[in-house]
Amino acid sequence: MGPEADLVKPRFARGCRCFAVIVDGSIAGYGWLSTAPEWIGELQLEIHPRKDEGYIWNCVTLDQHRRKGIFGSLLVGISEAARLAGLKRVWIGSVAVPAEKALAPLGFRPAVRFRSVTVAGLHLMSAAAAGSELSRDGLHVLSTRPGLQIASFARRRH
Repeated sequence: MGPEADLVKPRFARGCRCFAVIVDGSIAGYGWLSTAPEWIGELQLEIHPRKDEGYIWNCVTLDQHRRKGIFGSLLVGISEAARLAGLKRVWIGSVAVPAEKALAPLGFRPAVRFRSVTVAGLHLMSAAAAGSELSRDGLHVLSTRPGLQIASFARRRH
């Protein structure tokens, strides 16, 4: 996990689960599943999944394994583990175009679309929701609202 290796033990301690895709005996990709609040640095928001929900995050495919379906395989595995654990919904966010293209074929639907930029210590973010129940739920678990928001940038390692 490179520079985040020191975060593994605290993540396990707070109940996060880590999943990996192994190819030829080595990790090709990994991702985390949480059922408790987690900080989303790209959005400068904390997600608060409900009792029967989870949040898939920090999914990484190692460079030499990109464009081989590792991310999709990882999401299928995490989603199945979540279902077997009794979760009714999992949330996932994406800021990478290749990753976003993999989500819809796996059954994920957009809930809220964000645009964000950090300039001179300020974080500007706009949220757009479709008005559906899924969008309302997404805004609720993120404790945010549609429209433009400006806040000081907060760096957090989690």
